Amino acid sequence: MKKRTELKKAVGKLISVIQQEWGYELGEPYAELSENVMGLAHSLLQASSAEKIETLLCGMTIRQYLGDIWVQTHPRVKPALFLVEKEVLKEKTKKEKN
Repeated sequence: MKKRTELKKAVGKLISVIQQEWGYELGEPYAELSENVMGLAHSLLQASSAEKIETLLCGMTIRQYLGDIWVQTHPRVKPALFLVEKEVLKEKTKKEKN
């Protein structure tokens, strides 16, 4: 069994928080947007490494990738988002040292 990296754990937490936000919005017309953001976060999880995530982002920040306005209007997501950014940076820095 393959051990989950800290980055994957962080993205998993982000997905969990986005799912909570989506759950709060169910039945509202804007819930579809949160569902789309959740799909984008799953793409981050599938990318699985800092290098692949950076390729996926095409020069954007994770916040921009998910949608600046969406993130701004869902502040509960920010701590999980910051954790993902931190883990991407940590993994990237570790790789550069090797």
